[in-house]
Amino acid sequence: MPPHWRVVALLACAGALNYADRTSLSVVFPLLRAELSLSDMELAAIGSFFLWSYAAASPLAGWVVDRYPRQRVITLSLLAWSLVTLLTALVQSSGALLATRVLLGLSECFYLPAAIALIAGHHGPETRGRALALHAFGLNLGLVGGGALAGYLGQQYGWRSSLVVLGVLGIGLSLLCHFLLCEAGGRPVTQQPSWTRLLRNRAWVLLAVEAGLVSLGTWMFFNWMPLYFQERFSLSLAFAGFSGTAVLQLSAVFGLLIGGVMTDAIARRAGLRGRLLAMALLYVLCVPPLVVFLARAGFPAVASGVVAFSFLKALAMANEPPALCEIVEEQDRGSAQSLMNMLNTLAGGIGVYVAGALKADWGLSGVFASTGVLILLSALLTLGVRRASVRP
Repeated sequence: MPPHWRVVALLACAGALNYADRTSLSVVFPLLRAELSLSDMELAAIGSFFLWSYAAASPLAGWVVDRYPRQRVITLSLLAWSLVTLLTALVQSSGALLATRVLLGLSECFYLPAAIALIAGHHGPETRGRALALHAFGLNLGLVGGGALAGYLGQQYGWRSSLVVLGVLGIGLSLLCHFLLCEAGGRPVTQQPSWTRLLRNRAWVLLAVEAGLVSLGTWMFFNWMPLYFQERFSLSLAFAGFSGTAVLQLSAVFGLLIGGVMTDAIARRAGLRGRLLAMALLYVLCVPPLVVFLARAGFPAVASGVVAFSFLKALAMANEPPALCEIVEEQDRGSAQSLMNMLNTLAGGIGVYVAGALKADWGLSGVFASTGVLILLSALLTLGVRRASVRP
């Protein structure tokens, strides 16, 4: 396998573990609630504490990624979050559990900006969309696989068992990354702080706000969908865990793969502005499937609506990472992605918490339906990014 595609394959596997570790606990919420006597708001805090600690350390992560070898940052981050995942399997109280979620956020936040910057360095505009889409494929596959694994093992052996499996796999993969990952070449040294350039880049600022709005709605689904399926349709823990992640992410996996090919084809014909126009139109198409949450529909109809929403959103989001890499300079890509991650996780944590607060009054159906407003606002912001882009 050519080195530039070997990097993508390794990072797709690492990304799968990254997302599996961060979302596996949401699948076993009923088990956590029973063993540790957690309320809905304490369950919400599991997701929010992770996201907010991730956000708090993201600016530091960007600084590190743009100044140190990215393959080394990836390896150390992978090792650290895998050790934290193992540690989580040992907790005996809600306080200790929340502390490990903070540690997980601090250790995982270095991975994604380093991975995206490393892949972008290995791939030019003609293959960058596909390469980043394959990496995103790994992230989403991790959500599905982690959810299914946690649901099955949790039902059979308790909620701690999947954490042990994921932690051991991560430690082994960190060794492979240490020996097989490589940089694409030297990077220019900058004198001016990269944050200054980024904050003056109107296109990047609008793209970051757009991504934050999408994350606000997306994390509501990630965190609460398994519990929604169990409570609404009386599914078993294993099937609710699989369904709550699979209906979201299996369709997203195919959407990202198709979107990666599509966005490269669009870029060859219409450049960056073509990518962004397609992204905005696809966001608009995401909204109608969410209407299913406003009706008392059965499981097949709700699952179909979520599949359609997730597939179209993935087609749109496949355009975002390559667009970011064209909007900002190469030496600033780590910082650009880290600051976007900070906004995404801050917004996601707020979304998780707000959904928990509204659950009693609105119901999760109402919460999920309301995300359509956020998606429409994201489409408008994407058009703003297109207008502000200085590159053809």
